[in-house]
Amino acid sequence: MNRSVLTRYRVMAYVTGVLLVLLTLGVIAKYVLDLNGAADFTRIVGIAHGWLYVVYLVFAFDLGAKAKWPVGKQLWVLIAGTIPTAAFFVERKVSRELEAKIAEDGAAVAKA
Repeated sequence: MNRSVLTRYRVMAYVTGVLLVLLTLGVIAKYVLDLNGAADFTRIVGIAHGWLYVVYLVFAFDLGAKAKWPVGKQLWVLIAGTIPTAAFFVERKVSRELEAKIAEDGAAVAKA
């Protein structure tokens, strides 16, 4: 597996996670605090998150396919972009796991 596949997943996980946290704060500001401008903010961030979540799905699916993950793990990574802050924790766990695998693969190639 190539390191660039992991890098693009990581970038999209952070972007998706940040937008989802902002969207959550916007919804709270709109419905709980009744702040002016919160409706526009929520609409704009919601649209951005929706489109970028699709990109996240593509990159996460590509990563899972190349890492040969079981379906359950793949689904958890895909769903992480819809739960506020979950993308950060899942990204960290996946990155640690795959960084070790990439290092092992690089060491095996170097020995050959």
